[in-house]
Amino acid sequence: MKQKIAVLGPGSWGTALAQVLSENGHEVKIWGNNPAQIDEINTYHTNRHYLPDIKLPDDIAAVKDIREAIEGADAVLFVVPTKAIRSVAQEFTKYVKNKPVIIHASKGLEQDTHKRISEILIEEIPADKRQAVVVLSGPSHAEEVAVHDITTITAASEDESAAKYVQQLFMNDYFRIYTNDDVIGVETGAALKNIIAIGAGAIHGLGFGDDAKAAIMTRGLAEISRLGVAMGANPLTFIGLSGVGDLIVTCTSVHSRNWRAGNLLGKGHSLDEVLENMGMIVEGVATTKAAMELAQRLNVEMPITETIYRVLYENEDINVAAKNIMLRDGKVENEFSLK
Repeated sequence: MKQKIAVLGPGSWGTALAQVLSENGHEVKIWGNNPAQIDEINTYHTNRHYLPDIKLPDDIAAVKDIREAIEGADAVLFVVPTKAIRSVAQEFTKYVKNKPVIIHASKGLEQDTHKRISEILIEEIPADKRQAVVVLSGPSHAEEVAVHDITTITAASEDESAAKYVQQLFMNDYFRIYTNDDVIGVETGAALKNIIAIGAGAIHGLGFGDDAKAAIMTRGLAEISRLGVAMGANPLTFIGLSGVGDLIVTCTSVHSRNWRAGNLLGKGHSLDEVLENMGMIVEGVATTKAAMELAQRLNVEMPITETIYRVLYENEDINVAAKNIMLRDGKVENEFSLK
């Protein structure tokens, strides 16, 4: 059945998801706060800054007023940076007149509060102005989805019918969706893998090989699992799409801005230089700080995250940091207590 969908955020991922929805026969309006970008989408059906080689469907309408985007929408998809989620949700709440399903496809933890994105959305959008909240996450690059590469991700919600609704919105012959009820695990995996991807990029930039890459990804997954379980997640989630799946794709691809940022750090660039030249938000930088603080509060050991934090926020030499983490006291690997 044709649905009206509002996509809030015309970055690379928001644009790619808008394309999927449009190609699936839905009416799509995409909202952003950059007038030139909105005009480009409407006039040329392109979004060159984010997806330079992609021609978008002609029937995707881009709008500058959030009220126009959400009017009569059956579902509203939030795809803005984590730091903007709360303010955009507040704007949405001012103007929404019906009760759409709320979907988000952003990945991060809020600074200071350390809250997951679904928690922010539930806080800011009263129950009488929304239906369920669904998390859309998993191993995916906008650049690959936009050219119809086979992609499989997860729709997670405590409301099974809402997760199945989102599954049906997006499913097609190149974009497959599984449902999951572990919102905490899916959001935690989505946020924390960006930290490990910075480390994996740094390993590459420093000139280390496949052994080191396998080590940081495997032990990084252990850290993600420890913190996630401490937050209430199902540990099995982390061996699924939004755990190891998302970790693999983000730690091994030049499409990953977090990997690219780490690679540049490993090659000797400063964090300021990296962020200035990236041209897009590198969510893993802010997430590293939030995760570090959260781990300390929950008494969870996260040595890789702590090492990346010292490099990003305390200017520790990245070569010294790599050696120091290898010289930590010996540990047992299969510690299911997740300590």
